[in-house]
Amino acid sequence: MASSKTQAEHNKNASLETHSIFWLDTSVNNKENRAAQQKLRKIINQIRTCVDRKEFLDIIRTMQQGGLTILIASGQMSRIVVPEMQTLPQVSSIYVYCFDKEANLQWSQPYNKVKAVRIKLDELIDMIRAD
Repeated sequence: MASSKTQAEHNKNASLETHSIFWLDTSVNNKENRAAQQKLRKIINQIRTCVDRKEFLDIIRTMQQGGLTILIASGQMSRIVVPEMQTLPQVSSIYVYCFDKEANLQWSQPYNKVKAVRIKLDELIDMIRAD
């Protein structure tokens, strides 16, 4: 019985390790966003951050398929990268963190990988946790 529990825990941990979060935002390293990263690590341990759109795109394009990558992007950055993310299997879900929810909801409507547009970090974290 103990071995099946150990195997189940191993399978669960292996499954969780296939998930990662990539956060693209010019202010990803400010105090509020660093605190949010700590909360997100309780959900998914692997978090990568990037402030440069070109660097991010280069990294994502060269990532191997197989894991599920969740992208958090600022409103400004997401307008640039979301169209390309629709065709890349490396990114499974996109969450837009912004200051203008209505404007970002409008442009993001056609993109099925965009799961949410939020102005509050706690709401965004709760959505990622639920998904």
